Amino acid sequence: MELKSKMLIAEETLVIQLKQKDHQAKAFEVLVNTYKERLYWHIRRIVLNHDDTDDVLQNTFIKVFRNIDSFKGDSKLYSWMYRIATNEALSFLKSKSQKFKINNEKLMTKAVEDLRADVYFEGDEIQLKLQMAIATLPEKQKLIFNMKYFQEMKYEEISEILETSVGGLKASYHLASKKIEAFLKEN
Repeated sequence: MELKSKMLIAEETLVIQLKQKDHQAKAFEVLVNTYKERLYWHIRRIVLNHDDTDDVLQNTFIKVFRNIDSFKGDSKLYSWMYRIATNEALSFLKSKSQKFKINNEKLMTKAVEDLRADVYFEGDEIQLKLQMAIATLPEKQKLIFNMKYFQEMKYEEISEILETSVGGLKASYHLASKKIEAFLKEN
């Protein structure tokens, strides 16, 4: 409990410094160094491609920097940033599917196929099959599954990020797990 309260104090201090022009640059550097890896993997599980992830991550931090003054502290800073990262990743996928004139499902199938050639992908055939199964899920189930399964987030944290009830999240995660299980049995 004590560690958690220290982290909250540190987060509150960071937010204050981010809003002060004379501390902003150093505070932003601390913010990026603290959250870049977690946000990278969150985004990567949505867009799948390393280069696309880097672009979305950069856009996320730009949005955080530009909008820090509007952060009211109603949620945790990292929840707010995860929400921004999620929205940026989903917007990126939407614009990419429009650019290539294909639906999101085909885009995700192609992204999973491209993982085989991705030098940054360290998974084996089982991981590829799992990614294929996840790609077939509806968007919200995919987000929930990734956050719960890969990032081991608590339902309460996911609820804060996605602004959804815990009960709804549990139901979505259960459905996603069943769909993935069925996909893996069939393939």
